[in-house]
Amino acid sequence: MNGKLSINAQQLIVGRPHWLLAGMLLSLHFALAWGVDGWWSSSALLVHVGIFLLWQPLWRGERELGHWHLAWLLLGGGALLLLWNNWWTPALWLGVLVGLVGGDVAGMSGRRQRLGHLLALLYLLAMLLLGVVPHLFADVRGNPALNLMVRYGLLVLPVLIAVLPWGKPQARPFYAVDFFYSLMLFLLVVVLVLGSFAVKMISQSNYPMALAQTLVVIAGALFALSWLWNPHGGFAGGGQLMSRYLLSVGLPFERWLRNLATLAEQERDAQEFLRLAFDDIAALPWVTGGKWQTPSGGGVFGAVSKYSVEFTFHRVNLVLYTRWSLSPALILHIKLLTQLLGYFYQAKQREQEQKYNAYMQAIFETGARLTHDVKNLLQSLKTLCAAVESSDPAQAQALQALMQRQLPQIVQRLQLTLDKLKSPKANAAEAVERISARSWWEALQQRYAQERIEFGAYDMSAGKHIHIPGELFDSAADNLLQNALVKRKVERDLVIRVGFSCEGGGRLTVCDDGSALDEVLAARLLGSPVQSDSGLGIGLYQAGRLARQAGYQLALTSNRPGRVCFELIGAS
Repeated sequence: MNGKLSINAQQLIVGRPHWLLAGMLLSLHFALAWGVDGWWSSSALLVHVGIFLLWQPLWRGERELGHWHLAWLLLGGGALLLLWNNWWTPALWLGVLVGLVGGDVAGMSGRRQRLGHLLALLYLLAMLLLGVVPHLFADVRGNPALNLMVRYGLLVLPVLIAVLPWGKPQARPFYAVDFFYSLMLFLLVVVLVLGSFAVKMISQSNYPMALAQTLVVIAGALFALSWLWNPHGGFAGGGQLMSRYLLSVGLPFERWLRNLATLAEQERDAQEFLRLAFDDIAALPWVTGGKWQTPSGGGVFGAVSKYSVEFTFHRVNLVLYTRWSLSPALILHIKLLTQLLGYFYQAKQREQEQKYNAYMQAIFETGARLTHDVKNLLQSLKTLCAAVESSDPAQAQALQALMQRQLPQIVQRLQLTLDKLKSPKANAAEAVERISARSWWEALQQRYAQERIEFGAYDMSAGKHIHIPGELFDSAADNLLQNALVKRKVERDLVIRVGFSCEGGGRLTVCDDGSALDEVLAARLLGSPVQSDSGLGIGLYQAGRLARQAGYQLALTSNRPGRVCFELIGAS
């Protein structure tokens, strides 16, 4: 039986909360309208306390109280109400109910639900001002018309709350009563009651006149506050001043941001940045200590207390120990500031990752470039070895001359490669060595003399005084010719032609009569590394970068079947 009653009570609480509100007001009406001395008043008040416990918006009515001090608080408040013997206690209780009902309205979105609470607020104010406050004055005699209106006229409001069409029963949301609104309403009621009492006692006027004067003063004060709240005439407004105060309550916002920005500029390591930022938090007067943990480490600061609050932001877990329990507003404030700290920490991590990626990219590109240089030198040595193997004693003198010309060049290029390995961060301008264009062109023809490559017969008389960056032209020529030789292994009888002129500070052209390059490959060939079966796919990309650094341009000038041409020429 008790279980069934409990289930019905829970269904009533969840599905029909306005019935509880109407029942609470009706029971309060029967406890006050006919006086507080009768036996029916105590009985009605006992019913009122029970219904209030089911309706109250502070804790869910269907939930069991988990703390004994809450139970003692409710029992003490109910006992105080049951033992009243004057009109001051119901006046104070009505003020508390006005604050609870008015504070509950702020969290409502339903129009009908808000209307019901506004009717309840109207009833409580009318009962307080017309039915309770007049009994606080010993010289005020009861007005029969006023008594009839209080006893029977005010009953209309609770009945309207009970019979209004609320639609289908729905789960009652849990409203967190706005403490600020409730406190303001309660204080306004207290000021109204005590102000009316003081005005009547001082002016010796009747109660309606004292009430009217008090209402006029309160209305004027509220009008002045609303006028000062918004900005006007160069004044920032009370609203902005209040917001500025709330943003800095317990935690100087500007000082925190300034210190955080200073730390972000001075400290590059993410973990050290966090440690210094938390040391700054430990200096706050209401913080006793804390601990923090990240995927790469953690730390502690200060001392542990019985009050703590935990935050998690960007894989950083922070537990703050405080001297007292923090208010919800301050917790939200600290959460916003720790999110700023999280954004700075994430930026530090990204900065470290970018620095590491740039370092690894530099190592990769340097290694790939030097690998191509070594591969080209190896190819030159293979060519010399092939010339030695295919020669006969009659060609000994010519072979010796070839070795005397080629080996010093190979040794020089190998020494340059080793120097790059020793100092990869050297300035590119210092590494560029300019050589005679005529000498370079003749050396290139000698290096590839055994590869059946057609070299153009240009007049080099104008080039004997022209100097070109030898490393750049060696890199571009070796990469282009090696790619063409690999292509010849697939396409038999491929004709490779090389041309050179002194135009634009040196102009090198490498062409073949094979198939055209794939359009996607051609678009990426000189702008980024590409997939390659015979190398790293980065040779021409590195040659293009080296050309841009030296003021030249390497480009694919023709890409059609029978004519595929690359050209290296001065960008000017």
